[in-house]
Amino acid sequence: MRWEFWIDRGGTFTDVIGRAPSGALHTLKLLSENSTQYDDAAVEGIRRLLGLSQDEPITPLLVACVKMGTTVATNALLERKGERTVLVITRGFSRCPKDSHPSSATPV
Repeated sequence: MRWEFWIDRGGTFTDVIGRAPSGALHTLKLLSENSTQYDDAAVEGIRRLLGLSQDEPITPLLVACVKMGTTVATNALLERKGERTVLVITRGFSRCPKDSHPSSATPV
């Protein structure tokens, strides 16, 4: 068996949950941005739970899956931070942002 990871990356903290091959759950909370200590909080969390040093690779022999969610983009929208963007769509896709499911599409 291999490790499985679930990661929630927020604007301030990144939470990492790892299930060891034994089935035991391990948790870790890191600052999402900490450039003096690590480049990426999710990767650092995985490394720490696996007990790997910075120069040891994270391989598929050790990790079965990594599932990650984030609120960073949602928070940026709600707080009106970030670059201005525009959504451009063609006539045939005009319902997609509202419906977001292919079965609801109707021919134009």
